[in-house]
Amino acid sequence: MRIGEMVRRTGVSERLLRYYEEQGLLAPTRLPSGYRVYTDTDVDTVRRIRTLLAAGLPTTTIAQVLPCVRDDGSALAPVCSDVVAELRRERERITHAIKDLQTSRGILDTVLAAGPANSGQAVQPPQPAGRCQP
Repeated sequence: MRIGEMVRRTGVSERLLRYYEEQGLLAPTRLPSGYRVYTDTDVDTVRRIRTLLAAGLPTTTIAQVLPCVRDDGSALAPVCSDVVAELRRERERITHAIKDLQTSRGILDTVLAAGPANSGQAVQPPQPAGRCQP
């Protein structure tokens, strides 16, 4: 199938398909004219890529784990032991990022709680940088 059909079947833009190819995640065959030709297997590969991206994995990690991840119909499942270790490292990275974001949100909540909106005062419209009115 050509790229337009691939876009229709996967819901992924042409630009993203080309990006996946650049990243080594997808390898469509090429016609002598240069047109890309995709297979049903490529459709499945794009779905696995999208799932791994939604899980928070960067494309560099996806390139490493994609060959060792199968779709069992309801979820992706690793089939290589070294992939399990890599996925656990990524999970730990995401856990740390979540903790950092929670800390940031807490700080922002403190700033907002101290603001005029919580003291009954009217909130002033934003001022140009360097010109804050109390």
